Amino acid sequence: MPELPEVEVLARHLRPVLHGKTIRQIRVNRPKILKPTSERQLKQALTGASFKGLTRRGKYLLFEFHSKKTGKDVTLLGHLGMTGKMFVAHKGEALPKHAAVVFELSKGTFVFEDTRYFGRMTLDLSAVARLGPEPWDKEFSPEVFARELKRSRQAIKVKLLDQTLVAGVGNIYASEALFRAKISPKLAANRLKFAQVEALLDAVRDVLSEAIACGSTVQLNFGAGKTDGLFYFGKAEGVEDYYEERLQVYDRAGKKCVRCGSEIRRMVQAARSTFYCKNCQKG
Repeated sequence: MPELPEVEVLARHLRPVLHGKTIRQIRVNRPKILKPTSERQLKQALTGASFKGLTRRGKYLLFEFHSKKTGKDVTLLGHLGMTGKMFVAHKGEALPKHAAVVFELSKGTFVFEDTRYFGRMTLDLSAVARLGPEPWDKEFSPEVFARELKRSRQAIKVKLLDQTLVAGVGNIYASEALFRAKISPKLAANRLKFAQVEALLDAVRDVLSEAIACGSTVQLNFGAGKTDGLFYFGKAEGVEDYYEERLQVYDRAGKKCVRCGSEIRRMVQAARSTFYCKNCQKG
């Protein structure tokens, strides 16, 4: 599932592409993706609306439109789910089989493609209201982080996935941050010492910032019948200009630790794979 860096990269890519565009017509091929918004509500709110901006909150995209009919601004929430892609295709270009929502624009066609239909595109913003702070928020200090962790007996890797604690951190970057901070993913959250909390917060911010910086070099040339070949991490074979993310533990089970040479291990926590070095991450 795309995490904060991937969603941020997509937002930065789509923002200039959508700039100044107006929605002429809306097609919904998969109404379930809109819930609890109905197809009628979506069309009434956005047909004729012009694009104002695009921001990210946690793993969500927030599209800002201005409705000429009502004179009011409208926010559309997008979530990629597990397999979602969002891109602007050329007029007349054949659409992919799993195009769930399509906006015919004043120039081009915005497509939300979702093979497994776990994504969302809705006017309901309640999911964002439940999110915790962004990793870089000034208010999210080591002291605040430590206070929140003291309330939980969950393993720290599992707690990092709690979006009410901090927004946007997912399975990949939780493993990466814990490795950088030299903290065992099994350690109970309330047992972390303050120095460990500080190190972990720094590691979370660093690993996310680096992933965004690397991802920003990717040319997201999505189009009908095409795939990006990576989007989460890795390198597409035979494709130029794609970065290769420097993941140090994630999906490297059985390989040597880049720090000490020990074997990277995999275990399951809360039904998610965790990758770690037993030698470097003690506790």
